[in-house]
Amino acid sequence: MFDLIPFRRGDNDLSSLFDEMERNVFRNFGGHFPAFRADIVDKGDKYVLEADIPGFDKDEINIQIDDNRLTISAQKNIDKEETQENYIRRERRYGSFIRSFDVSDVKTEEITADYKNGVLTLVLPKKNTVSNSRRIDIH
Repeated sequence: MFDLIPFRRGDNDLSSLFDEMERNVFRNFGGHFPAFRADIVDKGDKYVLEADIPGFDKDEINIQIDDNRLTISAQKNIDKEETQENYIRRERRYGSFIRSFDVSDVKTEEITADYKNGVLTLVLPKKNTVSNSRRIDIH
């Protein structure tokens, strides 16, 4: 039986420490985590947002734009009628994730989305804004 229970590796990096802290803080929320991890890359004329949302089907993910706020949410439901299985350990969870982003400098009507292998990729074209920045000399 002990070979079925995952063991913990001794990762000594800061990311693992924060992941463990997050798991401990949200352990009692029944699988409802407030956010997911995302990377945003500036590609010059556009931003590319990649969000890790594994374990969801495409139709369980919702992308909504309200004013200058883009909200990505995902929800996986499970029927409450659970049969009593002989679980040794149960780590797969069902719940919801949500996160919002400021898109005030994005052409929201041209945003495209793709979801493959648990990664949601959004292409966010930038608005053509002219920068009015200048240096001010100190006298």
